[in-house]
Amino acid sequence: MQTDRASFVVTDDHLLLNVREVGPPDAPLTVIFAHGFCLHMGAWHFQRIDLEKAFGTQVRLVFYDQRGHGQSGMPTPESSTIPQLGRDLAAVYRAKAPTGPVILVGHSMGGMTVLAFARQFPELVKQRVIGVGLVATAASGLSDAGVARMLDTPAIKAAQLAVKAAPAMIQQSRDAIRPLMSPILKVTSYGDRRISPEVARFSERMTNETNLITMVNFLAALEQHDESLALPILKPLPALVVCGDGDMVTPFRNSVAIAEALPHAELLRVPKAGHMVEMEQPQVVSEALERLIKRSLEHSRSERSFAGVFRAVADRSGHRGVWPSVSSWTRRR
Repeated sequence: MQTDRASFVVTDDHLLLNVREVGPPDAPLTVIFAHGFCLHMGAWHFQRIDLEKAFGTQVRLVFYDQRGHGQSGMPTPESSTIPQLGRDLAAVYRAKAPTGPVILVGHSMGGMTVLAFARQFPELVKQRVIGVGLVATAASGLSDAGVARMLDTPAIKAAQLAVKAAPAMIQQSRDAIRPLMSPILKVTSYGDRRISPEVARFSERMTNETNLITMVNFLAALEQHDESLALPILKPLPALVVCGDGDMVTPFRNSVAIAEALPHAELLRVPKAGHMVEMEQPQVVSEALERLIKRSLEHSRSERSFAGVFRAVADRSGHRGVWPSVSSWTRRR
């Protein structure tokens, strides 16, 4: 098991994003992961373990906390938007992957982040992005998706009004308000109620640690989300589109719509999985990401000047590590 390297990246509006890297700085390929709403980089815990085991030192994995989540800085309400998350990803991309091919992977709001990045920075996509993974997400149409039902509740509406009227007061009253919102998020997370208690507790802890103001402000951003213009930009690339068949937040039809717009996409429907599919069925998602990495390198070998990269990763070292606990990887610095 390699040691994670912790650092911060400064965004275009001077916010600090908490970043962790696994793998050597000169690895021939970089994969950047963007997590979902009310989570942090620890949501990718199992993929961090599995992909390191699969590719060893030949792939560098970059994880970061989105603004207002985990250990990253708190944004203003005005900057709590999906387009701004796309610009944050651009900052991470430039700082942590200045050279070489890159694959972008996003879950839920993180998938929307990847799409927002592509729409705003098509030149960066064309230059060095060789593949994308979109997990339990949507390009647009959230007003018609399961997330709309989550937003249309008295508890959520009351919290939104309170944040606008008295943000300091709502944060002071978080212990009283959170029990109204957490069950709504919890019930939509998993499709199989037999989920590991440790995993369930861990995801619930991520949600509970999310600042309530961040939570409410980004709910508004989700309501307005439409990054469908990114899909033509990603069209030439190999893609992975994954969704659980029990996803109540971004139902499978959203993934179908994305995959139909991306001719080189693998569409994977995961049985008995909900919105947290990467934690509920981690091996399935990890194996799909392994296929994406291999397909992306094969495609780039024929399309671009990354033939040497393909050979290097194909001859991966077979590095193996031990499994740390979920809490050990995500413990606070």
